[in-house]
Amino acid sequence: VGHSPSPSSFTPGAEQREKQYRAHQGFGDHQGGVTGAHIYFYADEAKCDQHMETFLHCIDASSGSSEDGFSAIKLTALARPQFLVRFSEVLVKWRRFFHQMAAEQGQAGWAVLDTKLEVEKLQEALANLGIASKTESQQWFMGENLGASGTVDLLDWNSLFDSHTKLSRPLLIPNRKTGQLEPLLSHFSKEEELQLKRVLQRMDVLAKRAMEKGVRLMVDAEQSYFQPAISRLTVETQRHFNRSQPIIYNTYQCYLKEAYNNVTGDVELSRREGWHFGTKLVRGAYMEQERERAAQMGYEDPINPNYEKTNEMYHRCLDYVLEEIKSSQKASVMVASHNEDTVKFTLRRMMELGIHPSNKKVCFGQLLGMCDQITFPLGQAGFPVYKYVPYGPVNEVLPYLSRRAQENRGFMQRANRERDLLWKEVKRRLLTGNLFS
Repeated sequence: VGHSPSPSSFTPGAEQREKQYRAHQGFGDHQGGVTGAHIYFYADEAKCDQHMETFLHCIDASSGSSEDGFSAIKLTALARPQFLVRFSEVLVKWRRFFHQMAAEQGQAGWAVLDTKLEVEKLQEALANLGIASKTESQQWFMGENLGASGTVDLLDWNSLFDSHTKLSRPLLIPNRKTGQLEPLLSHFSKEEELQLKRVLQRMDVLAKRAMEKGVRLMVDAEQSYFQPAISRLTVETQRHFNRSQPIIYNTYQCYLKEAYNNVTGDVELSRREGWHFGTKLVRGAYMEQERERAAQMGYEDPINPNYEKTNEMYHRCLDYVLEEIKSSQKASVMVASHNEDTVKFTLRRMMELGIHPSNKKVCFGQLLGMCDQITFPLGQAGFPVYKYVPYGPVNEVLPYLSRRAQENRGFMQRANRERDLLWKEVKRRLLTGNLFS
């Protein structure tokens, strides 16, 4: 029987925020309000295996069309999204418990990488809460070779929760409402443990095929209530396959308030473990649905309040990765943007940092059929640039493209500009007699 935690051990609003990672019938099994991507919900694992086969064909196709191509995959096609929501909830509870302990040590609101718990105080808190005796917690840290410096940060804390081998470990944290200890994994069934192993196996198969074919694999970002699980599974795959080069790319949505913390945390993990950090940076695709769900379920909107704040977040995350490229050469980024200001910002920072396009650490991506006035000049100037090709039934792809047009402020103005540039070029060629050259 554990002692009831003191009220100060809980950060304000934490219980409200946890609602974000609870299943919701209205959003958990249909696409309500989402036109950014298709969400797959199937009753059996066989469908997930079929989607893996489709992704394998896409990897092969990418290999056949480009020497240094990408293929994108969606984890909601490789694992049941209901499972991803539950796994996300577990990961977020474990992380928030760390921040509650940090608040006890006077570090509430600190930046992720600056928050470091004193091991002795942490062990005392765990013992007082009845979670683990001092001897038991010492074994935790000794077994993971952690805390030698006298402190433990969030990356150390997360390493205690290893999704490969310790899913059934009896981790206990306090229930906010009752004050009693509960197993963190109490909601996980044997079937869900099997699902976790199966999705990791599918990602392993895809990553191996990508390595064989010389293709890089981009894991798409999805709604915030799936994303902790998606990011954790992606990082697990990066740790294994990005040892000598970036094969697996994670995607970060910069309209999320937590984007910078997520990027900096994963970059730091890659530094410590010596693997290559690969990322695609996007602004985000699910704003309307995210806000509707937050309002209905009563948790804080995870999205930045306006477009300008999202731009600031994008450039902040991008600049951090560019600095990492300059300092370590073990990071790579795809600037997936239709925003001309973002492209100009990237080019300016690359010049200032001495990052040459020939090293292929920075590449650019736009949707096929959009913003060619950005894509073609970049390619002609020697920058690696890609056209993202969405595929699927017309009634799903068209809303996807329409959504991208809505998300990119000033898109129609840029489309008009592109039309004018094309017409100007046609007239130039007519006047010079070189229409097809």
